Amino acid sequence: MSAESRFPKSVYSAGEEPDARFTLSNERTFLAWMRTAIALIACGIALQLLGQQLHEVMRMLAAVALVLTGIVLAVAAWFSWMRTERALRRDEPLPRTPLGLILSISVAVSGALLVAAMLL
Repeated sequence: MSAESRFPKSVYSAGEEPDARFTLSNERTFLAWMRTAIALIACGIALQLLGQQLHEVMRMLAAVALVLTGIVLAVAAWFSWMRTERALRRDEPLPRTPLGLILSISVAVSGALLVAAMLL
């Protein structure tokens, strides 16, 4: 399959085809971030629907934080996959990713909101 027929062209037109193991590893990492994003969205929805005994405003803020983080994580995972794949194809050092920081901050904020919701 030629680089012209593969999506996204901005990735596959760069450099040379890397070892397939690296490309597949990058894809598995992307899929793991997507599973995490889906789980965050599901947790936010479940919290809003099932957490009726918690403080309403705090519960809503925590649920919204989880869902928004899931959305941001899904989009950021795509761009991280593209940057990493491009670096692999160009034989460059792998780029840094903000995904871990995004996830850590969001989970900490959501957890703090839930503690507050349980105490109020």
